[in-house]
Amino acid sequence: MLKIAIVGATGIVGQQAIVSLLGHPWFKITKLVASERSAGKKYIDALRDANGSIRWWCPEELPGHIANMVVEEAARFDPKSVDIIFSTMDAGPARDLEPKYAKTTPVISTASAFRYEPDTPILVGGVNMDHAALLAVQQKNRGWKGFISPKSNCTIVGLVVSLKPILDNFGVKQVVATSLQAMSGAGRTPGLSAMDMTENVVPYIPGEEPKVETEPLKILGKLTGKIIVNAAFGITATCTRVPVLDGHMVCAFVQTKKKCSPEDVKKAMMNYGKDFAELHLPSSPAHLIDVTDDPFRPQPRMDRDKGGGMTVTVGRIRKDPVIENGIKYVSLAHNTKIGAAKGALQTAEYLVKNYLKWVK
Repeated sequence: MLKIAIVGATGIVGQQAIVSLLGHPWFKITKLVASERSAGKKYIDALRDANGSIRWWCPEELPGHIANMVVEEAARFDPKSVDIIFSTMDAGPARDLEPKYAKTTPVISTASAFRYEPDTPILVGGVNMDHAALLAVQQKNRGWKGFISPKSNCTIVGLVVSLKPILDNFGVKQVVATSLQAMSGAGRTPGLSAMDMTENVVPYIPGEEPKVETEPLKILGKLTGKIIVNAAFGITATCTRVPVLDGHMVCAFVQTKKKCSPEDVKKAMMNYGKDFAELHLPSSPAHLIDVTDDPFRPQPRMDRDKGGGMTVTVGRIRKDPVIENGIKYVSLAHNTKIGAAKGALQTAEYLVKNYLKWVK
């Protein structure tokens, strides 16, 4: 069993990482790491609010052996004490601490701090795992024994997974995307106020649209030698926050290079991801994309947990009458599972099986 540390263990994504790793056949949680405020406390006490409430967000019960683990401080934590680090920190502390960890130990990160570095791939399961070869370049450039492998923005996942079969089969000229993002994507600290979200939709999420407009181009690009050449199409996005707990939905309008029908797109999506599924990674679903013919789906409450929260559901695939060679559809992905902690776990599984020959 490989020893795992979760850094940022008290946050929503850190908690999801704990749940995802429970009973894992390859990995065992041996360290929980968080800020100075939580350090030295039992995990259950680190989650305890001033009013006595336990800020455990997951619906799954907090196991006793995890609750009683003593939390270590992120700035003092010894990365050599584990085999792999899952970092769920915010971008600020991640920028400072992840390179220190990566000197000796692989870091799988949900933070944005290193996504845009030229020697750093943004890996999405089944989409661009060939980009993992760039991690060796990163190690050589920086003199690290480990590396930093960041996850994408959580909204991106449903978009890039659904775009990949379209790009491969028909080419893409441009994409117009509108996201309807769940509240859990904002975290709990500071999170969102009930006054903001009750009976309401917030039409702007600071900093989100530039990520949606740039990250897919790197993810869907081609690894050429020591660099990734971004995909050559444009994306414009509007990102909104909606009163849904989990599940990010994206309404996508795609102009393809080749003419294609909704049936062509549906077939391409249904046939997509079989090779990746055949790797039989513990966190991978049987189907990367589930295409529904029900015009009222996907719906967050009904579809976000398909494949253990690792399947992207796509529906309402239609011809667009305004855009030349236009196709439009709706995608849904679980933002804290495939979009964050469990997606990071899947990346770690893939790297262990294919690249981490040096992990002891």
